[in-house]
Amino acid sequence: MTEIIEFWNAFRPALGSALLLAGAILAVIGTVGVLRFPDFYTRLHAASVTDTAAATLAIVGMAFLAPSLAVIVKLAVVWLFLFLTGPTSSHALANAAHTAGLQPMIGRLGEDEGGRE
Repeated sequence: MTEIIEFWNAFRPALGSALLLAGAILAVIGTVGVLRFPDFYTRLHAASVTDTAAATLAIVGMAFLAPSLAVIVKLAVVWLFLFLTGPTSSHALANAAHTAGLQPMIGRLGEDEGGRE
């Protein structure tokens, strides 16, 4: 039993670091999406989906690196808050933009009104 605990304690930092790195990479991918996508709605989608997933990966990575159960519980509460408020705020932003009259781009980029590029 002690060998399993020793292996787990040796493996935890590597797994936690890998999850933190994956979360950081996903956050950068979301940032690139925000910069590259053509309109508000697609930018909002890129930001909200990748933000929630990146935060989840990062918080799970931090939980693997946590020194005690109390820290893990606090991280779980932070994750729950982010998981509930992130998509809700994105929906509220999209709803407010739609109510204000902002129309999404439809069709391919570079098309003029005649349908040719």
